[in-house]
Amino acid sequence: MDRIFTSILKLLAADARAPVSGIAADVGLSQSACTRRIQALETSGHIQGYGARLGYRELGFKVTALVDITLGTQKEDDLDRFERAVSAIDGVVECALVSGGQDYRLKILARDLDDYERLHREHLGRLPGVVTINSSFVLRAVPTRSEADALFAAR
Repeated sequence: MDRIFTSILKLLAADARAPVSGIAADVGLSQSACTRRIQALETSGHIQGYGARLGYRELGFKVTALVDITLGTQKEDDLDRFERAVSAIDGVVECALVSGGQDYRLKILARDLDDYERLHREHLGRLPGVVTINSSFVLRAVPTRSEADALFAAR
């Protein structure tokens, strides 16, 4: 990954709608060469998609819950069963198998505490293999560096 590839990634991470002509000018390439570079980044998996950053609160989701879940076993079949079930729950926007005292960490969006309680009762409590569920609620999201800034910081 050379400097030009890195520059293209930073520019697209900052503005995925940036025109190729502008990116090409910024990195010192022709439009066709820049297009080939972007296509190479997409093909290689360095760019996995383009999307908008949504304002959850503005869309009516006032509650963000971070939920730690412990399962009864770590057998592959049990993990697969859990992951299939959790991926079908509306409101779950992230699910990660983690190390430490719990097995999974979920990020869940809900309209309010009543909506979260409904998700907990109707879905989380019925997930296969669950032994414990611990929920924490985000009080304030603290602005952090962009992914591109964190990934490509000078080391």
